[in-house]
Amino acid sequence: MGEFLESEKLHQAKFKASSPYFSNAARADGVYKGKSRPFCLPIECAEENLFPEIRQAALAYFASQGIKWHDGQNGQPSNHLCDSQVCCVNFLFAFSDKPDALASVLRPVFPDIRTMLPVENGQYVAFEWIGEENYLGEKISRNGKRTRGANFTSADAIVMFERIDGKRQIALIEWKYTESYGGASLKIARSGTDRTNIYRPLFRRDDCPINKELLPNFEALFYEPFYQLMRQQLLAHEIERAQELGADIVCVLHIAPDHNADFRRVTSPDLAPLGDTVTDVWKKLVQRRDRFISISTERLFGGWLMGQLPGMRGWSEYINARYAWVQDSTASSS
Repeated sequence: MGEFLESEKLHQAKFKASSPYFSNAARADGVYKGKSRPFCLPIECAEENLFPEIRQAALAYFASQGIKWHDGQNGQPSNHLCDSQVCCVNFLFAFSDKPDALASVLRPVFPDIRTMLPVENGQYVAFEWIGEENYLGEKISRNGKRTRGANFTSADAIVMFERIDGKRQIALIEWKYTESYGGASLKIARSGTDRTNIYRPLFRRDDCPINKELLPNFEALFYEPFYQLMRQQLLAHEIERAQELGADIVCVLHIAPDHNADFRRVTSPDLAPLGDTVTDVWKKLVQRRDRFISISTERLFGGWLMGQLPGMRGWSEYINARYAWVQDSTASSS
């Protein structure tokens, strides 16, 4: 288990016990995977895992779009306070109706933003985006429907903007929080499916976004988090080819805490010679440098958590209290 995750479990348990953001009922230990845990909420209080100001709007949005909450039950988010999807929603959902604030946060990464554009239902941030088509050829259930947030490659969030040069750009956001990964290959699924057969047709194409000359072998990508990054990069490339939502350019924006050193470990043995960290390796493997951008959560948000964003004081106070590490820039960069 990662050190950052263990430290966050302790912090989140204290946050739940002492902060004003929870009901008395929510302060009790919650059951997660069959065990009672202080860093989890009682199942009936799971919605309190979300920032109070976005809670009802986020729940309604996920329900209306048929988006699955990871580890959630009965249309509620996970009751685990260290859940990555919940963290992503807590950070980003508040910007869904605040395009100017969103542009301010993103402009250091994308300096050519002219104006943010709505993605879905008038929102400027959408979640668990799988694309309008089954671009990756992933297996569809018997009912013929694809589910956002489950069983298909989903970007944790998506934003779109018009650039100064008039082009329209999409960023598929890959969000990390306390994740860490072992060294097991995911090439063969539990069902016996060889996953390389699913993605090989896109990999073999001449316009594949991955540098096949530098990549030792295709199977080297089937270790987390490279397996996720490969699918996200393929999805971004196919959305760009299809000009989905009128986009001219589609990139992957990877956001992860510098404090989570466990995530940075290169898990794929054959990729280890390419770099010291996951993002170092992936930057080398992506054909076009501007199609994959990595930034730490601290660098992206830390400077904005001092009340500088109009109308977001409540959000700033909540994020500062719950995810206190975001203000600490002393962690080594990945």
